[in-house]
Amino acid sequence: MLSRIAESLFWIGRYVERADGTARLLDVHLQLLLEDPWVDEDTACRSLLEVIGSDAHYPHQLTRQELLTILSVDRGEPSSISASLNAARENARRVREIVSTELWECLNTTRSRMPRKVSIERAHDFFGWVRERTALAVGIVESSTSRDEAWTFFTLGRALERVDMTARLLATSELTEASGPSWTTILRSCGAYEAYLRTYRGVPSATNAAEFLLLDKIFPRSVTFALSRAETCLSDLQPTTARVGVTDNALRQVGQLRTNLEYRSAPEILANLTSEMIALQTGVSEISESIRSRYFPVNVMPTWVGEVS
Repeated sequence: MLSRIAESLFWIGRYVERADGTARLLDVHLQLLLEDPWVDEDTACRSLLEVIGSDAHYPHQLTRQELLTILSVDRGEPSSISASLNAARENARRVREIVSTELWECLNTTRSRMPRKVSIERAHDFFGWVRERTALAVGIVESSTSRDEAWTFFTLGRALERVDMTARLLATSELTEASGPSWTTILRSCGAYEAYLRTYRGVPSATNAAEFLLLDKIFPRSVTFALSRAETCLSDLQPTTARVGVTDNALRQVGQLRTNLEYRSAPEILANLTSEMIALQTGVSEISESIRSRYFPVNVMPTWVGEVS
């Protein structure tokens, strides 16, 4: 597969998952602000902008409505839902000969129906619409794409982005000083609440909820599950024939990140959750860079090399 095609498929997966994750994160954060009327609105909004990776600076006091506009429909903000869906559509356009007609129509329609403005009263409905559209795109790929390299790169991108977005979502719990009820909100936003209840059969606690979202091996939105999926994808792309060790740098980094989580307890991770989640995001960035250098090298202009006398 050509590197440009592989790169576009990888980023389609990442951008679709990023739009879904940002919608979930915003939904949680706005609900937490409503639950705690004493929290400083400007500080909470700036904390979320920092967690989500926005570099924009706003000298005035930020409100929930402004935060919603910036991270939902502002096409000039790279971290917004609108920008992510637009980027997914543009990458699909570049590889139109590879992606299915259904996927192209899904992404193209989603982008064209993206509203220019969302009110705070309609925010929950908007986030639900984003989740439905991204789920439709993923469902099309899962149900109609051969399990070849195209599917593998798409799935790899989704898995890495899911690790990153789950880490960002968990980081907000500490930024907003979330307690028991707020962990319920976070689990509901991830679509994990009912699965959590079937597993733990009790009211969500910080330790159990964090353990479920970080370490559960069979829940698809947990960090451990997503890292295992990324590890499988990388193994499929580069089957090893070496007798000793792992030669692929990205595969090695994913394995190290996964084992670093799997062999630690939830209370140990929860003791310093924000720094742990920042380290997790840094690890995902390093893995992404290793994948880029391995599979999507920057084209270098050929140069003439003189004969060695």
